[in-house]
Amino acid sequence: MDHPPAPAHPPLIPGTLYLVATPIGNLEDITLRALRVLRECDVVAAEDTRHTGQLLRHFGITKPLLSYFKFNEARRSAEFVGRLRRGEKIALVTDAGSPGISDPGQRVVAAAVAAGCRVEPVPGACALVAGLTASGLPTDEFHFVGFLPHKSGQRANRLAALAAVPGTLVFYESPFRIERLVTELATAYSTRPVVLARELSKKFEEWLRGTPAELLAQLQARPRKGEFVVCVGPAGELAERPPEELTE
Repeated sequence: MDHPPAPAHPPLIPGTLYLVATPIGNLEDITLRALRVLRECDVVAAEDTRHTGQLLRHFGITKPLLSYFKFNEARRSAEFVGRLRRGEKIALVTDAGSPGISDPGQRVVAAAVAAGCRVEPVPGACALVAGLTASGLPTDEFHFVGFLPHKSGQRANRLAALAAVPGTLVFYESPFRIERLVTELATAYSTRPVVLARELSKKFEEWLRGTPAELLAQLQARPRKGEFVVCVGPAGELAERPPEELTE
């Protein structure tokens, strides 16, 4: 029995900025749609052209690459808008995850929207979603913080202001400052449950659960490698969960 042919995918639309999510570690997390957009676009705008070049080569894709990053994003935005107005199809990617989430991209999108250009998301991997959904903490209401400021006073003020925010708080942190962040959480949110997710989707993915004080002791006894997603449960959440559910 013959099967009907698979429906043809519509071609990319000229003058569109495609926001393409890329894997946060495991290359199997690239979507079929993301690969099609990367193959069919005119140019790929990349946070790091070397990193994205490796990704494209892995999937056998050859495309012109343009760099954009924190310090040239405003200038590049004007160039991208000009290309979009000429009908080019641009795929915007960051080193990992969804563009604009604690990564460059927001300025480019804002400029494209302000210029009346079409913007289309191509969803995929996102460390925020991966960490939150597997944390075991409430997901019905959450607040994404991203990276805290570098200065101690600004960090303390930010954490104090966030204490009144309902729902789960989600932070990003580097391995070099994770102990500092957990120490600050022990002061600001000593009784709240905290989940540390490290190396998400990678070979050495790891989950640590407990109070800030418990996690600080664990961090001090083990090597700290890889980026972290840090989830902090709402006030009162710790008392509602049996102790065995808070540690691994």
